[in-house]
Amino acid sequence: MAYANRNPKMDSYFNKLKKWKEEFALLREIALGCGLTEDFKWMHPCYTFEDKNIVLIHGFKNYCALLFPKGALLKDPHGILVRQTEKVQAARQVRFTNVSEILNLRSILEAYIREAVEIEKAGLKVEMKKVEDYPIPKELEKKFAELPALKAAFEALTPGRRKAYLLYFSEPKQSKTRESRIEKYIPRILDGLGLYDRGD
Repeated sequence: MAYANRNPKMDSYFNKLKKWKEEFALLREIALGCGLTEDFKWMHPCYTFEDKNIVLIHGFKNYCALLFPKGALLKDPHGILVRQTEKVQAARQVRFTNVSEILNLRSILEAYIREAVEIEKAGLKVEMKKVEDYPIPKELEKKFAELPALKAAFEALTPGRRKAYLLYFSEPKQSKTRESRIEKYIPRILDGLGLYDRGD
């Protein structure tokens, strides 16, 4: 079927696919059939409504997926939305391993896409957790008590840098591992560097 909102530049991308070729073609057809405009963002087919991202098509080793950037706002009466990890706040996926799974869910996917468009029309936003909402590991609290300069340097970091550290330090199950992670990054925090900043 020909769609006016199809991006011909995307044809070569879909034609070159080695994995999930049929699945991607069907997901593309569903997204275009909902009147979305086809684009290519973050190295993935992306479908927009009035320049707002509604859904992306992703391919992984064991599954392919439709990803809704604001999926957390969808009602999901069928319980098909998946949160990739605990850290993901807004996006949700619907995962597939074959064409028949997509065909079985087609009308539901179309309803979810229409709901995602309505969310954009209404200007709704996902309420993101603020850095203050993340717990400070007790090992870090202890270090703050020992080194007031560390606490001051940490609090001077941008919210994004503080959040990255809190998530990274909280990850290990064992207290000993949390302590060694914190110890390793004290010099960087004192230098005002984030977890992923290059210390040139």
